[in-house]
Amino acid sequence: MKRLFTLILYSLLYIAPAFAQQAVNDIEQIAEAERKSAHALTTFTANAHTGNYNILHQRLDLTADPNVLFISGSIITTYVAKENMSEIVFDLSQQLTVSSVQQNGNELAFTQNTDDELTITLPALQIAGTQAIITVAYSGVPPSTEEAFVVSHHGDDPILWTLSEPYGAKDWWPCKQDLTDKIDSLDVYITAPSQYVSVSNGLEQSQTDNGDSTKTTHFKHNYPIPAYLVAIAISNYNIFTQQAGTAPNEFPIVNYLYPESQAQNEQNLAVTPQIMDFYEQRFETYPFDQEKYGHAQCGFGGGMEHTTVTFVGSFGRNLIAHELAHHWFGDKITCGSWKDIWLNEGFATYVAGMVIEEFDGNDAFRNWKASTTANITSELNGHVYLTDTDTINSSRVFSSRLTYNKGAMVLNMLRFKLGDEVFFTALKNYLADPQLAYSFAKTPQLKQHLEAASGFDLTEFFNDWIYNDGYPQYNITAENIENNKVKITIFQMQSDPSVSYFEMPVPLLLIGEDGQTQLEILENSSNEQEYVIDVPFEVTDLAFDPERNIISANTTTSVFSDYFKPYLSPNPASTAISAVIPSGVAVKQALFFNAIGQKVNETHEKSTWDISNLATGVYFIVLETTKGTTELKFVKN
Repeated sequence: MKRLFTLILYSLLYIAPAFAQQAVNDIEQIAEAERKSAHALTTFTANAHTGNYNILHQRLDLTADPNVLFISGSIITTYVAKENMSEIVFDLSQQLTVSSVQQNGNELAFTQNTDDELTITLPALQIAGTQAIITVAYSGVPPSTEEAFVVSHHGDDPILWTLSEPYGAKDWWPCKQDLTDKIDSLDVYITAPSQYVSVSNGLEQSQTDNGDSTKTTHFKHNYPIPAYLVAIAISNYNIFTQQAGTAPNEFPIVNYLYPESQAQNEQNLAVTPQIMDFYEQRFETYPFDQEKYGHAQCGFGGGMEHTTVTFVGSFGRNLIAHELAHHWFGDKITCGSWKDIWLNEGFATYVAGMVIEEFDGNDAFRNWKASTTANITSELNGHVYLTDTDTINSSRVFSSRLTYNKGAMVLNMLRFKLGDEVFFTALKNYLADPQLAYSFAKTPQLKQHLEAASGFDLTEFFNDWIYNDGYPQYNITAENIENNKVKITIFQMQSDPSVSYFEMPVPLLLIGEDGQTQLEILENSSNEQEYVIDVPFEVTDLAFDPERNIISANTTTSVFSDYFKPYLSPNPASTAISAVIPSGVAVKQALFFNAIGQKVNETHEKSTWDISNLATGVYFIVLETTKGTTELKFVKN
């Protein structure tokens, strides 16, 4: 009976069905799309020369043709000076040529440089706190290195799309690419050949036939938006509209689809309103409910969460769920620096995982967590919050293993630690915070909301799991010490020396001979911590973290029916050390590890060891005996 139960349990824990594994695989494709426009960058630092003003409104008058790699336009920017200004700088690729700059109908002097800056000399000193309007006319062939502005084909038909995250917007329009300044409101006018459909953020206001085989489509977006989320697309789209929301907050889901795959994609998109309903119930009303949600089909893999209109290359459920989640976590509240990118990507990844939990059930969600953790622990190190050095590497910024998957599982561990009610209350408060809503957040601000809702000091948790590297490896022993009592001892090794000990509640399923079970959640804060637990059966087996809530790997468990506690002597030692074990117990194998988890020795059938060649420091022995396996610590003098 015991063996049958254990096999059934382990089959649930370790065999991930295809859809859970596919969701994990999808993350790499999503990350690839979102890093595309970043791969040629050497820095993720905003232009310091654009920091002296805030943008209030921009009007983009753009002319483009999906058959031609070319753009021309006029950008009207209304801004307010943060300090006295004699010039204003916009981000703009040197490959695009500015033909004129005007203010109040007057031509202004300007220069373009090789740092992709457009510097405009103002006619007079602009005083801090005052507003002004600048109009920039430009045209040219956008650079192709960052793939921020692309013309391509689907079948025999042309398509144009943009993908600007993080700093690709300057490749196709003069803008300010600073995460700390959102455009308060936006109007986009796209003039294109009449046979094509144009797409952009916000609600379509009008289409105007220009009488020259072109038409101009006007979109208005009345929510704050960073430059990297502004987007356009042009192709021979068919429009498929769904309805979402709950009265009085109802809104359309407008999907722009290739005609050749429309029928199949309409079927795939049927799940979108259901996911929208789930997010609204779990978090709050869709943040852009006065406008629309939607998708525009494009030629890249994965998707990009342009506000109110996600650009996607396919319509899998996980991709739909991920990009829609960004409209709360990334679009409404945007990461305040690229070091905090996990606040966008970790959240979107985890919320999409919650869709698996909601739609497919707990077994599927457990398997998703197991697969996600396996990806995270495929390497020994890696942190969630980025360093300055990390931000010069776009592959690290958009790391599927760390920014997406580890960020997601850290959120899962916070949910597990705090409980659902507290965790989701904290997230609702975070989304509703007037200092953050439709603005920016950094990691400490999320921490403050989690602490306020829970009453916990989460400093240690954030240091261990977000700011530093690696994960724990547990060795857990259970000893039936007397009738109805078992002693649990938790040993831990860390995969990276940046964390001295990962403090975390440890879930442990105690299993009896006849399949009895008892779940214990043990608050674990130190190595070799012991717990004496009342249990109405003899424990014969253990299952660590049965719901897969903790980032960990290579955990071992052992159960002893008799009291068994070997120890090392002498300890500390300088030349030799021995394991003192009960009579009748034999050593089978001993594995020696240093303090950072590297194996430094391995012996068989020995209980005394020469340690003279070891460097001074702390070591661990994983001792396998005929009565079970345990972990012992010693100090080499």
